[in-house]
Amino acid sequence: MIVYSPMQSGLLTGSFSMARAASLPANDWRSHDGEFKGAALQRNLRVAEAMRGIAERRRTTTGAVAVAWTLAWPGVTGAIVGARSADQVDGWIDAATLSLTPSELEEIAATIDRTRAGAGPSRPSSARATASAAE
Repeated sequence: MIVYSPMQSGLLTGSFSMARAASLPANDWRSHDGEFKGAALQRNLRVAEAMRGIAERRRTTTGAVAVAWTLAWPGVTGAIVGARSADQVDGWIDAATLSLTPSELEEIAATIDRTRAGAGPSRPSSARATASAAE
């Protein structure tokens, strides 16, 4: 399986903010998308903030952590990651070699669970098994 938009169209890059979302031009599709507004945006930015903490500890970027998180899911063999500049590629290229630890995966999952960001499961099955065993 190949994942599309692992940084959620910029939300999980670490450079998105409430102010940036509010200033998106009308011709940017994200300005009309519910994930970029109100409570959903706040939830998504909290997930990005959790990823930022991991990125700082690992000396990488929030975007790299977001891509690595998607690659940690069983069956995922690749991720389609867009970039508008070479600098953006530099921001997530570490994801190719970044393996998140079970505790880092759990940290992200706990934030997703707490904020109710997104839909579907919050942890890869290997991290889900680790969390269940710890409970």
